[in-house]
Amino acid sequence: MIFANRRFPAARPRRMRKDDFSRRLMREHTLTPNDLIYPVFVLAGEKRSEPVSSMPGVNRQSIDVLLRTAEEMLELGIPMISLFPYIESGKTPLAEAAYDPEGLIPSAVRALKSRFPELGVMTDLALDTYTSHGQDGIIDESGYVLNDLTTEILVKQGLCHAEAGVDMVGPSDMMDGRIGAIREAFENAGLIHTRIFAYSAKYASAFYGPFREAVGSAANLGKADKYTYQMDPANIDEAVQEVAMDLEEGADIVMIKPGMPYLDVIRRVKDTFRVPTYAYQVSGEYAMLQAAFQNGWLKREACIMESLLAFKRAGADGILTYFAMDAARLMKEGRGYY
Repeated sequence: MIFANRRFPAARPRRMRKDDFSRRLMREHTLTPNDLIYPVFVLAGEKRSEPVSSMPGVNRQSIDVLLRTAEEMLELGIPMISLFPYIESGKTPLAEAAYDPEGLIPSAVRALKSRFPELGVMTDLALDTYTSHGQDGIIDESGYVLNDLTTEILVKQGLCHAEAGVDMVGPSDMMDGRIGAIREAFENAGLIHTRIFAYSAKYASAFYGPFREAVGSAANLGKADKYTYQMDPANIDEAVQEVAMDLEEGADIVMIKPGMPYLDVIRRVKDTFRVPTYAYQVSGEYAMLQAAFQNGWLKREACIMESLLAFKRAGADGILTYFAMDAARLMKEGRGYY
């Protein structure tokens, strides 16, 4: 890239920073509610809203409460919600509840699409909340997650959610070949409009702790880890390979997870493929910021917006974030700093 030979004092970069109007005129990246997906934890029952202790401001919601949340999302202009289940009973080694058509998530999908057909609804495809051992797949006697058997169950789960009317599924398990298997199943079932939002580069991160509390899998997982199927945080070429495979198998959107510690991966993926690319500002990132806000160490509104803008600058087309409602309100009120 060639830049003009600009020297002080003929060039004074601060001139364009002096006033709000000129800063806006030269702004390279912007954030709008259209860039946001709101992750929500769903639980059974009625009139239930239970706080997640490690994620201040985040509550598990029963479906009736979820509908009120969805209504507010639409008022704020957020285009899609992502559903994660909190399963309180019925966990088994083979995760049969994951593809129960009368289960919690299919029921939530039907309720949302019936009441708010214009709202995009995505569901998580993974087995960790349904397994008695807390892993994202079916394990053998040694505790190793079996790739192909897990994929068969993920296909059943995906078909269950698609038949309930979900707009998009988000396979977050990191099994090899699962995108192709799910896409083929959708095509064979005539579900050609159900989109696949692939968690293509999901790292074996230490930033997932609060999420595992929120979905109730932490206790089941215990001291076990997910290193044999989630990615090594040291690798970036491998992420590019994973994204390439998912795109070839039929993914519509790819995502990098976690978000802020992996901005370099987001940029590399976007520059390489030029496809819809998302980031997940995960539970640990959210919890860290909330702790700093509560202690008065950081300015809440400015840091929320700056953290989200970082993903856009890195190349993300949008972000899954627990701050989606807060950010959208700030933008609606004209207090979105960026």
